[in-house]
Formats: sequence, C-alpha cells, structure tokens
Amino acid sequence: QQQQQEVDNIKAESTKAAQLAEKAETELELLETKQNQLLAGIPNLLDNLVPDGSDETQNEEVLRWGDPQDLPTQFGWNDTFKPKWHDDVALGLGGYLAEAAVKMSGTRFVALSRDVAKLERAIANYFMDKHTTDGGYVELSVPLVVGRSALEGTSQLPKFKEDLFAITPESHTCNGEDAYLIPTAEVPVTNIHSGQILDETDLPKKYVAWTPCFRAEAGSYGRDTKGLIRTHQFGKVELVKITSATTSDDEHEALTNDAEECLKDLKLPYRKVRLCSGDIGFSARHCYDLEVWLPGAAEYREISSCSNTGDFQARRMGLRYRPKPPAEDEEGDNNNNNNDDDNNNNNKKK
Repeated sequence: QQQQQEVDNIKAESTKAAQLAEKAETELELLETKQNQLLAGIPNLLDNLVPDGSDETQNEEVLRWGDPQDLPTQFGWNDTFKPKWHDDVALGLGGYLAEAAVKMSGTRFVALSRDVAKLERAIANYFMDKHTTDGGYVELSVPLVVGRSALEGTSQLPKFKEDLFAITPESHTCNGEDAYLIPTAEVPVTNIHSGQILDETDLPKKYVAWTPCFRAEAGSYGRDTKGLIRTHQFGKVELVKITSATTSDDEHEALTNDAEECLKDLKLPYRKVRLCSGDIGFSARHCYDLEVWLPGAAEYREISSCSNTGDFQARRMGLRYRPKPPAEDEEGDNNNNNNDDDNNNNNKKK
C-alpha cells in the first residue's frame, strides 16, 4: 500500500510538472509573439545621407530638370491662358467618368474612357518597352492577390494593415493565410525570390511590372479629393532590383536615373528630392522622390518614389545570396572577400 502511495505521488508530481510545462510554453509563445510584433514595428536604419527633419518641408532638393516658366512658350499659351487640372482636361475630352465610378465603387475610384484611357495604356506600354529594351529589366506579370507572409516580407504588415484591402477568409485564402489585394507590385515581384539563396554572379536581378495597385488610404479623409492624386486603385509601373550589398548604392542611383529618363522623354519638368528622416518610408534606408510640375495646380507633386531598403526586406523574407568564390592573386593566395552565404540582398523600387 505504501508503495502504491509513492507511485500515486510520483504520478501527481508528473502531472503537475506537465501542467506547469504546458503553462510555461503558452506564456513563452505569447511572449515570443509580442516580441516579434515589437521587432516587426522597428523601421529600417537610415543611411548617413538622409537629412534630419520632421516632415516633407525639410526634404533636401537634389536637382531640377526643365523649367515650368518655359511651358507657355513651349506650348504657345497666351497671357490669358490658365492651365486646367488634369481631371478637368480629361473631362473636357469626354474620357473622365468619375460619377459612374463612384456610383459603382464609392469615393476615390475613377473610370477612364476614349483617348484618355488610351493615353494611360500608351504611357504604361512606353515605360514597359523602354525599361525592358533599353534598361535590361525582365518583365513580370504577377498575381494581384497575396498572402500575409508576402506583405510581412516587404514590411507592409503589420504596420500598414489599415491601408490594405483585405479579402474575407470565406472568399479566399493564400495557402491558409489571410489574403490581400496588392498595394504595389513591389510585393509580388520581390517575393518571387522569397526564401531563396541566389548566386552573386546572377545579380543584379532587374524586374519591371505594370499592375493595378489597391490602397485603402486610411487617415486621408478630406485630403487630395480633386484629380487622380489619392485614389484607391491606380496603375503603376514598378521597378525592382535585387543586388549584392557592395553594389546596392550604385544600383539605387541607376534605378532612379531610369525613372528620371522616362520623365525627360515626356518633357515633364520635375525635381528630385532626398527624403528626410521624418518623411522617409518605413522600410527605406535612403529614398528619392521625383516630383513632377502640375501646371493646373501650380505645384510639384510626387510621381515616383525610388527607395533603397538595404537588407531590411531581404532578412524578413529569408532572401540571401551566395558570394562569388574568392579570387586568387598572383601568388595563389585568396583575397579577403566574404564567403558567407548568409549575406542579404538589397532591394530597390520605383
């Protein structure tokens, strides 16, 4: 009987220990989830080139191309001519169907028709042809619906969840994950190589894609309600480069120049600004905005944003590259090139 009592005591202690272990595992899981959430909310480290500042008024102007004052002479405007907003021009051409779009989809949606719709397609096709033919970019056609992990990889989640259009789980999931419409082609294009180890000899990877983009624009109520400035759906030509760490900065400059050449071809006056610390995006370590002059509004507005994210996105999506084998000098000794295959890639976007 005493022996049975000892067995029962041991079983009770074992059960208690198992319960304590289960409780500890649950608490540890909660702590790890909280830790991951906090870490995911930390933005990228900034490049030393990024100026200090609190908002867009403290961005650094790098250059201007073209002079808005030359437009009257260039287009033969007389002294009484007043440039219209782009939506007023489109409306006059019978190609701006804003009311019909709002009736179908709500505010901040538009529909285009006739020559205006053709113009949108023609500009996008021109950019795609230019980047693939002259710039050596590889054209991609990508899904417009992605799962949560893809958005976590490019850092839209968890911080910018309110800006995304979510798809109900009853309608569709992506491999069991919550599904979303893409806010930019950057997400599916960059995630093409998620979890892969690339060879440095195959870098840079240069991609271009033209897709619709969907953004809820949370917190923008009452802002930029006129024109095609802040809509829930818009078309965008996206450039993405995946590079080695050593060529990252040079490739970022080259990508920005590729975007600038498009504006020059269209003879659109623009300025290039380096975003300050208070205006730069969450995932960027260095970013240029290209702002085009809008004659109707008489101001420069951002039309392209060219960012270098360093290894920020690559680490999140497990994207790495294997460096080139060390070269041998004349005496047969290896040089000091890093041969660690855990180096991360650097991504840029337009």
